[in-house]
Amino acid sequence: MPSPATPRRTEEAIHAAIAKMKRILALDGGGIRGVFSLTVLAKIEAIFRAERGRRTLVLREEFDFFAGTSTGAIIASCLAWGMSVDEILTLYRTRGREMFTKAGWMDRYWTGLYDPRVIARLFKDLFFDDETQKPALLGCRRLWGATPADQKHLLVVMRNATAGSAWPVSNNPFSKYNDRARADCNLDLPLWKLLRASTAAPVYFPPEEIRLGPRTDLFVDGGMTPYNNPALIAVLMATLPAYAIGWPAGRDVLQVVSVGTGTTRAQLTKQAARNVNNTDVAQFIVPALLGSAGNQQDLLCRVLGHCVFGAPIDRELGALAGDGLLAATEKKFTYLRYNRALTAAEIAEFERSSGKKFSLDNTELIEDLAALGAAYAEASVCREHFFPSEPP
Repeated sequence: MPSPATPRRTEEAIHAAIAKMKRILALDGGGIRGVFSLTVLAKIEAIFRAERGRRTLVLREEFDFFAGTSTGAIIASCLAWGMSVDEILTLYRTRGREMFTKAGWMDRYWTGLYDPRVIARLFKDLFFDDETQKPALLGCRRLWGATPADQKHLLVVMRNATAGSAWPVSNNPFSKYNDRARADCNLDLPLWKLLRASTAAPVYFPPEEIRLGPRTDLFVDGGMTPYNNPALIAVLMATLPAYAIGWPAGRDVLQVVSVGTGTTRAQLTKQAARNVNNTDVAQFIVPALLGSAGNQQDLLCRVLGHCVFGAPIDRELGALAGDGLLAATEKKFTYLRYNRALTAAEIAEFERSSGKKFSLDNTELIEDLAALGAAYAEASVCREHFFPSEPP
């Protein structure tokens, strides 16, 4: 018979393991649908506040690494900056329409539907460095932290259209391209420019020019890379030696929380499939590729990690919550995937009943998305995901 002290020792061991665990928060792109993500984050923040007994706790205090693409990059940067989820949600509610300020009619035809100067000004105002009295740089102390105990990693995903490659840029001062001796040191880049680049979705916003030492490159939305869901690239950056962070991997030492913006499938009607034209392709192919890439990243995270929560990948694979390819002892992290799949029928019914188009730039959806996300979070996010009763 076990001694009465045994359960207490087990409980203490679990708490000790949780306290030492590194946490990554990865946030998908998806335009104004970032409001969905924020309402999920509000539930996560509430769980930590209740657990710690502190009503003013912010997620920067609990997570060590924030990764985001496009709208996810905005939210990740705000969280790394030290903002509460409610503050960010208020920002989207009060200034969301400002983010999507229509460009002049000539610009709409040639460069993009929305005015990049307005959203750039918003980013400059939001991320202002009080120490330098200038817009904050990626390497500023407020993002990285003033002490070793407060150091936080921020990853912003964009695509370098000039070089033709994905650019996951972090504020880790030890990475290769963050060497202060380099003329093109990424730490010296203004955060507002990186966010403008990460949110420069083709058709919606024009590319952003960024000067890198002696050259200037054009950047577009990070969703134009495989990392619209940035969870896997965040794990790789945190653990691969080449990225110079060097966190240990293992389900008991690393947790990855991945939050989507609400999944919609890119589908062609039967009629369109029989008579596909260039307009159909333009409307279908980009969403289809983005959705497929995001699903693949989610799948790889479940193969490499121990999936604690997530909707089924498909009817054949299910949620991949078991051992799968790797045994439990080989899993590289624990993994939570919060996202809500929206069927074509659901979207059609919503658009019919509300008269609103379910698009990533429709700011009239803000309160609908908030309600959708809050209902999903209430049903899906729980304390046990972050404070399990059994060891990870």
